Amino acid sequence: MGVGKELIACNLRRIRQEIEAACDRCGRSPGEVTLVAVTKSGDLQDIRDLVELGVCDLAESRPQQLIQRVRELEGCPGGPPAAAPVRWHMVGHLQRNKVRHVLEVSRIIHSVDSLRLAEDINTRCDRMGIRADIMIEVNCSNEPQKHGCAVAAAAHLAELVCTLPQVRLVGLMTMASLGEQAEQARAAFARLREIFDEMRHHHVGDAHLAHLSMGMSGDFCVAIEEGATMVRIGTALFERS
Repeated sequence: MGVGKELIACNLRRIRQEIEAACDRCGRSPGEVTLVAVTKSGDLQDIRDLVELGVCDLAESRPQQLIQRVRELEGCPGGPPAAAPVRWHMVGHLQRNKVRHVLEVSRIIHSVDSLRLAEDINTRCDRMGIRADIMIEVNCSNEPQKHGCAVAAAAHLAELVCTLPQVRLVGLMTMASLGEQAEQARAAFARLREIFDEMRHHHVGDAHLAHLSMGMSGDFCVAIEEGATMVRIGTALFERS
């Protein structure tokens, strides 16, 4: 059973107000921040309601769930809501054997953490006659169990990715440590911003390198204060209280 459009609208208003407040605190425009709705905790009607409310950047963290969500939305009675075109983002770990399936439904991948994965995406894009926008995932919290390239390897990986003709490096992504309070996550977000600024200084990716994907339901305000241009929010959109 879905959350209900009225409650989702209420949650969305609160989140947008928090985004605006965070932007005010650091002298940014709310228009610089894209809300990417992670849909795994909502049902199909919840997703339709979100799109009708103007949230058209949707995401999933698992390839199979991403594919299922896209097919559900396209196949529901009446098709996808007509409010605006939906952009699907892949924000979780991507195995190389799932690349083709993901590219069939999404051209925005936040979680590229190796050259081999980037090369596979590039090869598959070439075969499909498309181009993908990708972000390099960086393990800024230095946790061995986490995906993402090492901080020290990020710049070199970015330079190599930029040589691939069918992918476009558009940003960097990180995740804070699970269970951390929002303020404790600040160091990881600040570190990603430093890496990003250094890449921009050296013209890595040129004008295409524009995004910092960081911050989730519990810490997106801190992420915005540290420069996030995309925040990945799921639970806060679909909570009932």
